[in-house]
Formats: sequence, C-alpha cells, structure tokens
Amino acid sequence: MAKLIFLLLFLLHPHRTRSDQSIEPGQDCSGRRIHILDLPSRFNADVLRHCAAFPLSDTSDFCSYLPNHGLGPRTHSSAQSWYRTDPRLFEPFFHRRLLLDYPCLSPDPNLSDAVFLPYYASLDALPFLYSAPLFNSSALHGQPLAEFLRSRFPRLLSRRLGHDFFLVLAGVAWDYSQDPNADPVSWGTSFLRLPDFVNFTILTIESRHWPWQEHAVPHPTSFHPSSLTRLTAWLSRAAKSPRPNLMLFAGGGATAAAAITPPSRPNIRASILAECANRTDLCALVDCSGGSCSHDPIRYMRPMLRARFCLQPPGDTPTRRSTFDAIVAGCIPVFFEDVSAKTQYGWHLPKSRFEEFSVLIPKEEVVFGGVKIADVLAALPEKRVRSMRARVLEMAPRVMYRRHGSSEDMRKTKDAFDLAIDGVLRRIKRRVRAIEDGGPDRIYYEDDDDDGGDEG
Repeated sequence: MAKLIFLLLFLLHPHRTRSDQSIEPGQDCSGRRIHILDLPSRFNADVLRHCAAFPLSDTSDFCSYLPNHGLGPRTHSSAQSWYRTDPRLFEPFFHRRLLLDYPCLSPDPNLSDAVFLPYYASLDALPFLYSAPLFNSSALHGQPLAEFLRSRFPRLLSRRLGHDFFLVLAGVAWDYSQDPNADPVSWGTSFLRLPDFVNFTILTIESRHWPWQEHAVPHPTSFHPSSLTRLTAWLSRAAKSPRPNLMLFAGGGATAAAAITPPSRPNIRASILAECANRTDLCALVDCSGGSCSHDPIRYMRPMLRARFCLQPPGDTPTRRSTFDAIVAGCIPVFFEDVSAKTQYGWHLPKSRFEEFSVLIPKEEVVFGGVKIADVLAALPEKRVRSMRARVLEMAPRVMYRRHGSSEDMRKTKDAFDLAIDGVLRRIKRRVRAIEDGGPDRIYYEDDDDDGGDEG
C-alpha cells in the first residue's frame, strides 16, 4: 500500500506539469528557449510503474524514493537539505526541474532553440535488463519512441537533423551502446545505436571515450538545498570541519578483512585497501558493500568531513558518485586516471583547472611502481592543501542539484542542472551554426567547450 501511495503522489501531484509552457516576465531568453515535447505517458509517467517490478542489487525496488519529485524522502524528519536520493530517478527529477523552475519554456517547438525529450530511457530499459523473456530483445529499447517521433514530428526532426534535441539518460553510456547484432547478446541495450537518436545530445552520468552523442553530468548526490542560507551554512561547516584523517576510501569491500585478502590480479582498489590496512593512523575506510551507502548519506558524509583527501579509484566503470559526495564535503578528490572525472565533467569541473581542486596519481605507479598514496599526499604543502580545499568548496555548488522551488537568491547560484542546460544550449548552438554555415563536418571534430561554462 505504501508503494502505491508514493507512486500516486508522484504521478498525480497537481504541480507536476506546466501545461502552458511560457517565458517568465522579465527574462532574457534569447538563445535559451526550450520546448518540452509532449510525449504519451507510456514514455515517462507510465514507465515509473516498473519501480516495483524488478529486483535490483541494493534494494528490492525504488518506489519509496519517488517523493519530492524524485529527490527521495528526507533523511530524517528535521532534515532541510538532505534526501535519500536514488540515481535511477534522475530522469524524472530532471524533467520535473525543467517543468517547475526553468524560466524560458517555449510553447511552440518551431520557435524554440532546443527541444527536450521527456523520455525516462534508463527506466524504460529495465524490462530488457531484468525480465528473462526480453533478454534477447534489448535491441528494441527505444524503437517505439523512434517510431512515434518519425510519425508525429517529421518536420521538427528534419529542420536541424535532430541536433537541437536532447534528453537525459540516468546511466553509463556504455550500457546503452550494445551492438544490436551481437550474438550472444551482451549486457545493456542498443538505445544509443539507433540511427534516429544519433544527432541528439544525451546527458549521461558517464560518457564513452569519444562522446559524440553524450556529455556526462554529475551523479546526483543526496544534498539538495532550497535556499542560499542553507547552502552557505553547509559550506561553512565543511570549511571549518577538523580533518584528522589524511585520506579516506568509501566503497564496496572497504573492510579490514578485504584489505588482507590477496586479489586475484593486481588492481588499484586492492592496492588502496592494502595500504590502508598498513596505515590505519592515516587512512579511514567506509564499507559500502551491498549498496549500504546508496541511500544513507550519514554513513559516508561524516567520515568525509573528517578527511583531507578522498580516494576515487575506478570500479566497474571509471566514474563514481563518491567524487561528488567528496566535493560537497570539502574532501579533496584523488583520482588515479583522467577518465574518472577530468575528461567527463568539463561543463561542471573545468579541465584547465583540475589541478587546483584535485590530485592525480596514475594507478600504474601505485599498482606496479611501488608509489605510496599516503606519502604523495602527506608531502603536499599545507598551504596548497588549504587552497585546494577552498577551491573544492567553490566547486561544490556546481556539482549539486538544488531542490525544485528554491528561493530566489538560491536560483541565482548556478547548480549542476543550470550548467548542464548551459552546456546543452552551447553545444546545440555550435552544431546548428555549422549546419547553417554549410560546414556540417565541423560538428564531428569541434571541441565541446568544456571550459566555457559560467564560473558563477
């Protein structure tokens, strides 16, 4: 019964849509007009009915994380900015945020600068990933949407060859890039391989090495302040927090027992655990096995507030939500390869300034070269460490997603959503200009302006 109530509250909330898409008075929306395409509910709201249909790794379902337009329930009754956010609900959250807060919605797609497709792609993929009868049909993911768009909006698609369309995919791009002709079928779907979507911009939480279609945006954390007062109060707390631990690793298998178990083959995580086992005076571990940290920010945020550096080794994929949790906590992230963040999130964390707020220790030097992480970090001058922590906290507003309906002063501080929209509009503008100038081939090799975002 509780699951049904949560679902109904999400689907039937009286403010869930903005039937009259319009530009707010006093807004300069030149080049920023976005139209939210009207899709049948089978592509979004109805998809949420899957929330209790498939057993997932860390929870039986994610229906209970639907409240607050996808932010999830508050961590406790008196919490003002902290929620039990499930990243699988990033698509409906982004959709609601655009509907409720974006000031330049255009009612006419033909007069818009960009068209948003409110398709909950990763949620719609669940039947292909977790329903045995559909395991061999994953190439069909997204085809009903493609057919609908071709039949209903052929002129809108053809005017700019689809380059002005964008959508959100709450997942790792590789998981949706499967070869549709693979035999046997591998994990994932072929959504990004469909020709209909090849020119769309896809916002993912992790991109591929050559992200022609997609651009990565920060993983959603559990911190969603609704006022500038609450944001500055948290940043002040993080800045003043005593940090007795040199470094911290939060992740699956981060236990003392795992640290003394020889790995089947050398890898950076095993090296970290082994070093932490030998340097308990310098290294703290937070065990997140079994998804125990997924919806419990207290479990890892308190230790992060007590650490100077937070280690961010790659896992099943290069990027980690923990990177953004660490930044919010003022814990300087330590990376072991550029693809973990530097080549992913340039709209939010400018590439040219990465050394100002992070440390890079090549994983090969640790795993095979005998380099000790603690020695590298302890050797950094204290003045530089203080400067890096200050810069990390300056980056924090850029990687968190504020709560919808935030105060006016909070809305003047650009968050991860705002910077994602800015990046999408810049990308679309460049591609459309290239087409109109008769040089469409430029869009294949132009830089994606990863340092072009507003620093505010």
